[in-house]
Amino acid sequence: MSNGEEQATVKRSKVEVGALLAIVLVAGLYYVNRRWISPLGRQDLSRGGAHPLAPDFSLTDLSSRKLTPADYRGKVVLLNFWATWCGPCREEIPGFVDLQRKYRDQGLVVIGISMDDDPAPVREFYQRYRMNYPVAMGDDALAERFGGILGLPTTFVIRRDGHIYAKQMGAVDVETFEEAIKKLLGETGAAGN
Repeated sequence: MSNGEEQATVKRSKVEVGALLAIVLVAGLYYVNRRWISPLGRQDLSRGGAHPLAPDFSLTDLSSRKLTPADYRGKVVLLNFWATWCGPCREEIPGFVDLQRKYRDQGLVVIGISMDDDPAPVREFYQRYRMNYPVAMGDDALAERFGGILGLPTTFVIRRDGHIYAKQMGAVDVETFEEAIKKLLGETGAAGN
């Protein structure tokens, strides 16, 4: 083997080792986020204390219908702040479509608030993912009303009386939301603060 071939082999080996390390690093960061960081973003308000009232807002959904929380009083609401460019959002949305289909007749309403800058990719995404719930365009002012949306996805579970039951920052398994939804759908009347 000539000196040039040997140097090429060494260089290729370094590139392969670098690529492998990059893959391991990305996988490790994903694991750390899913196991340790994401759970820290969950604020479970169901364990006592005051349940804050969800902020009021008025938006127009992608179908040009008015969308306000007052329209859904008496329903359990899963309010999801998301964006088309957000990978974890893309993972969660099919589960939300299933939840809406499964629990709609029992009183669940899923509402999507897209934080994209342009509605065109949102409309395309909405059709491609066969989203069966209202989606509206959000902005920084709306995010601030909900205490600031520091990352996407951020999802609120809102009780029938309009009070926030839980807030989840980051993606979680749909079963986590389903447990809370089933509990809240089973509650009779509007539980107070």
